[in-house]
Amino acid sequence: MDVPTPIGTTPRRPLPSLVALLAALLPLLATLFVTAPTAAARAEAADVVPTATLTEVTDFGTNPSDLRMYVYVPDTVTAAPAVLVAVHWCTGSGPDMYNGTEYDTLADQYGFIVLYPSVTRSSKCFDVSSPQALKRGGGSDPVGIKSMIDWVNRTYDADESRVYATGISSGAMMTNVLLGDYPDVFAAGAAFSGVPFGCFATTDGSEWNSACSGGTVSHTPQEWGDLVRGAYPGYSGPRPRMQLWHGTEDDVLRHPNLREMIKQWTNVQGVGQTPAATDTPQSGWTRTRYGGTGDRAPVEAISLQGVGHNLYGYGMAARVLTFFGLDSDGPAPQPQPGACKVTATTNAWSTGLTASLTLTNTSTTAINGWRLGFTLPAGQTITNGWGATYTPASGAVTATNAAYNAALAPGASVSIGYQANHTGNSAAPGAFTLGGTACTVG
Repeated sequence: MDVPTPIGTTPRRPLPSLVALLAALLPLLATLFVTAPTAAARAEAADVVPTATLTEVTDFGTNPSDLRMYVYVPDTVTAAPAVLVAVHWCTGSGPDMYNGTEYDTLADQYGFIVLYPSVTRSSKCFDVSSPQALKRGGGSDPVGIKSMIDWVNRTYDADESRVYATGISSGAMMTNVLLGDYPDVFAAGAAFSGVPFGCFATTDGSEWNSACSGGTVSHTPQEWGDLVRGAYPGYSGPRPRMQLWHGTEDDVLRHPNLREMIKQWTNVQGVGQTPAATDTPQSGWTRTRYGGTGDRAPVEAISLQGVGHNLYGYGMAARVLTFFGLDSDGPAPQPQPGACKVTATTNAWSTGLTASLTLTNTSTTAINGWRLGFTLPAGQTITNGWGATYTPASGAVTATNAAYNAALAPGASVSIGYQANHTGNSAAPGAFTLGGTACTVG
């Protein structure tokens, strides 16, 4: 592995005017048509990657579009840290995103790791328009970003259930793309001044889609949702939550794109388009939440009255962390011994079965995020599941909550299940653990 290079302590500066930068860029675009590591391995990584400074990492894995990778690891990095991918705007760079936002100082406070992907193509815009970008493993920018995440996961034994993405303008569009291409990788995203997944699609090699940027592309929620689902055909697991920010006077990526993103992500989440809650967290802001009323609703949208494209300001990152659930010192505590109960039944046929599991929180403390462990009988292999993500497909399995059922109040239950092949033994698992604690089996 090449030794990562620390980046100098460039003084912080305000974000450049994205409107001005993109206005200068548009003529050019128009002409183009346009396995957990060992303790020793982690210690070695700590020696190689300096903490509390922006560092470039090279040779991080598959990188078909020649992206550069920058990483910020705080002195206070936690065990099994969360990972935040912070994606820059057109004409920007990873170091610009580092200097123009406060995610690194928030990482100092909460112990997560921040990744800053950086474009090297001349436009300095992320590819959100090519067929390769809009397909899982398609061979463009999303593949390189996924390799960066894999590098951090390996090097720091990161918590793969707590990987998040946020971005501004081109980075917001990439946030939408990442969550569509890799729904099994990201828990949530936050997009500042973006467009829906697939809205910028082109077939002539152009990076720019004027119809989409102008806010004239409109689809039904089902059509928008199908574009996302088409990026990873056959995927049936949980989908990432999405937070959307947009200014009403955005003249680069017009405000109607906010409405279209709401239609898309509510459909992907399977929740209604009528807000479950509406409020004004700050003067001139209208916040709507869909599928839930709390800080971690499946979809949250913030419309900023009278604000243009360059809407990001200091303080907004803290609201992103609240939506992600990163504004704490780690995952929510799991129940203590004797605090959970599981009932399990199976319905079998010659070579297959379905299993139904009901998990009950029998503690006096609410659970926000759960992992149910069990061992499949020999010869059984899970082929699909619902209500949770199941990994691996055989042997000792961990079922991780979906976005919509992460919260379990005291006494509350959640029903999940899976389909599996078997070679003769169609029994249900006989023992379960929640966060490593044994559950009572009903």
